[in-house]
Amino acid sequence: MGLGSQADRRRDHQADRAVVALILPLFIGSEIYRGSSYGPSHPLRVPRVSTVMDMCRALGWLPSARYRTSPRAKLGALAQWHTPDYLAALQQAEREGDVADDARVRHHLGTLSNPVFGQMFSRPATGAGGVILAAELLANGTAAVHVPGGGTHHGLPDRANGFCYLNDPVLAILALRHAGLRRIAYIDIDAHHCDGVQHGFSGDPRTLLISTHEEGRWPFTGALEDDGGGNCVNLPVLRGFNDTEMRAVLDGVILPHVQAHRPDVIILQAGADSLDEDPLSRLSLSNCAYIEVLRGLLPMAPRFLLLGGGGYNPWSVGRCWSVLWATLAGVEIPDQLPDPAQDILRALHWGGGGRPPPAPHLLTTLLDPPREGPVRPEIRARIARLAQRLRA
Repeated sequence: MGLGSQADRRRDHQADRAVVALILPLFIGSEIYRGSSYGPSHPLRVPRVSTVMDMCRALGWLPSARYRTSPRAKLGALAQWHTPDYLAALQQAEREGDVADDARVRHHLGTLSNPVFGQMFSRPATGAGGVILAAELLANGTAAVHVPGGGTHHGLPDRANGFCYLNDPVLAILALRHAGLRRIAYIDIDAHHCDGVQHGFSGDPRTLLISTHEEGRWPFTGALEDDGGGNCVNLPVLRGFNDTEMRAVLDGVILPHVQAHRPDVIILQAGADSLDEDPLSRLSLSNCAYIEVLRGLLPMAPRFLLLGGGGYNPWSVGRCWSVLWATLAGVEIPDQLPDPAQDILRALHWGGGGRPPPAPHLLTTLLDPPREGPVRPEIRARIARLAQRLRA
């Protein structure tokens, strides 16, 4: 396929920095993530986007010229995919702090997964506004944008789903299309299958959807045989999925499919729940594997949108999305964090739930030790099957 050898693609760090420094990426964030929580018993009680913002500022990686405040998406933009009745119910639940029984049943609001909380409309609408702004920036000459508050890939047109009240990846793709960018590759390395995004674009040949996700994990979709009508590549992976296996998937599945698609823009949903420390999955990646995926994809399209997604360990998710921004921005990642950055990590906590304290390296460094291992026969067989599908 003309991808070059694995060694050729893994350029040294200085060369990577020189390439990404040319693209002048932007970071879109908001203070709404600092002051909102899904509630004291929910996995999303932990700070995430605010940690990334604080860490990147403490390290000097987020000058004002690189930062944009996310607007809140307007109802008309949200209604490009979500139904007016659902949007009205979501706004009413935020306004009243409660939800009627019929709305709970119809729209899945006020459930354990999708609770009523003070910013249940305004927070996801801010994430959606961030990706819509990113689409406009990419269409007008910006080469790359990071929106860590984006990546809510489970939301459905008329209901909340899997902690996701809106589906900002779908809205991003629609906004990119509206701006004239037709061919889009969406790659999702979250531990959970992107069922909402596949619902939105299954069968659309202009949109390539690739998802790696833990086998047997909610939402129990994205089987290996599921090609979504021809444009979806689903690779369920085994518990303990390691960096070596992710590299094999990158080389054998992700990069060949993206190259064949020839996208105008790539979207990477980098949900951090595939990391070894995450409490809601049983995968074992390091954040080095995330960096390798990002570096592999960056040269393959002229525009790049990097999103967040899942991630429920406050230390690992904050560190992961920070190193991805560093990679995108072309800045050096220190071996040891300076004291102000360590102070940010030391101030984090689980917010309850009886979880163990973080390992010491999670408080003093950003880069994980690589988590290499064998490529198991089941993974090799699935890679071969998807490669054969591409050749067919």
